[in-house]
Amino acid sequence: MIRKHQVHRASFKAKVALAALRGEGTPSELGLRFGVHPTQVSQWQHQLEKAAQRIFSGEATPSARD
Repeated sequence: MIRKHQVHRASFKAKVALAALRGEGTPSELGLRFGVHPTQVSQWQHQLEKAAQRIFSGEATPSARD
């Protein structure tokens, strides 16, 4: 079975990453709940943490890229 590459909206990524930060489940559980790979959940969580550090340190402002 060939699976197409799926592009997720920034709001969806934020929702998943925030759920991971809140500890609402393991990456595997959240992956099943949101229909994404557990590794992707962990990557989005890490990206959110890095972005938050930059925002609160004043290094960068959030962009509308995603």
